[in-house]
Amino acid sequence: MPRPPFPKSVSEFQAWFGTDKACLRYLIDSRWPDGYLCPRCGHRKAYELTTRAVLKCRKCGYQASVTVLHGTRVPIPKWFWAAYLVATHTPGISAVQLQRQLGITRYETAWAMLQKLRRAMVRPERDRITGPVEVDDAYIGGLEEGRRGGRQRGGSKAIVVVAVEIRGRGSGRVRLGVVEDVSGDSLVGFVEGAVAPGSVVYTDAWMGYVPLKTKGYDHRSRTQGAARNAAPLLPRAHRVFSNLKTWLSGTHHGVGRKHLPHYLNEFVFRFNRRRTPMAAFQMLLGLAGQHTPTTYKVLYSGESIG
Repeated sequence: MPRPPFPKSVSEFQAWFGTDKACLRYLIDSRWPDGYLCPRCGHRKAYELTTRAVLKCRKCGYQASVTVLHGTRVPIPKWFWAAYLVATHTPGISAVQLQRQLGITRYETAWAMLQKLRRAMVRPERDRITGPVEVDDAYIGGLEEGRRGGRQRGGSKAIVVVAVEIRGRGSGRVRLGVVEDVSGDSLVGFVEGAVAPGSVVYTDAWMGYVPLKTKGYDHRSRTQGAARNAAPLLPRAHRVFSNLKTWLSGTHHGVGRKHLPHYLNEFVFRFNRRRTPMAAFQMLLGLAGQHTPTTYKVLYSGESIG
């Protein structure tokens, strides 16, 4: 069965999702479009618990949450509005904007809501993109005074790698990731996780990409020379980085390294569904139910970016 339809206008959204019950039913239908299936034993029938957003398997008693919410006091319709705004608003939305739009008292609540949604934007078994693909790396972060050019790392900057499908003159899907350094282990490791083996992969001539040939890729390096030649050689990758930097600095006014991977998740999610923003809202709700609920402790604890 197909997933449930998605609202095509604000008026439809308001009519469909005015109550907790309506929202929970939509979440269940989004997570299990073919009917409930117990994650533990595979049984097809469950009880709907009236006190929580949980389905309890009639056979083994396993309780499956239908949301990414954990310990939240925010009404579920407001969560739907947050998902709707994140998925359909072209430049994205900041915590300050979400706080204003939904009338949320505390900034920290709006920030935590967005962080939870970002963590739900990656499909658990996401497939790898296919070639031909452009791959490049860049430093993302604030201005580093005195940092020399090239690939020498700046203190507060994060190293981000992009892989973008070449589709004629345009771009297909993208993948983004934070790596610890620009060594072969880091760069090739990212490519192996993001790009299907056998794909044609275009990079610049940095030595860190050389091992791609031994990993089953048709690696084709392009000599860059002067910095001004970088964009013409890998135009799609540079376009993605330009859009990413504009979004991070414009909508969010900068992002710290600790949480950057989750902002990259949002950028990838929105970029890959840029032509179907309304469907992206429905997809986000479906993905949200496939993840373990994110606690506030996880949000505020230290996280590795490697």
